[in-house]
Amino acid sequence: MTIEQIEKFIAVNKEEFKEPIKIFFKTRGTVEGIFIITQDFTELKRKNFWRIVSSKNLDDYRKSKDMGLSRIFNGSEFTKLSQK
Repeated sequence: MTIEQIEKFIAVNKEEFKEPIKIFFKTRGTVEGIFIITQDFTELKRKNFWRIVSSKNLDDYRKSKDMGLSRIFNGSEFTKLSQK
C-alpha cells in the first residue's frame, strides 16, 4: 500500500484506533494491532514505515507506553487494512 492509502485509512478511522485493526501482508501472516504515533512518526511515514503494537502487547503498551513493545513494518508490504 502507498503512504497516501495508509494515511487515508488512519484519518477516516482515527477514533477506532483505540481498538486493534487487521493488517494483511503480501508475504507474511496477518497482524492485529494499532498504529502508534511517536516522535519518529513523520520520519518513518516519509519512508512508508509504520510503528505498530500487536494485540498481544497492547495491554502492556497502554500501561507503560514502552516503544520497545512496538515493531516497525514496511507499508509497501501491506495489502489491506481492516477494522475487526
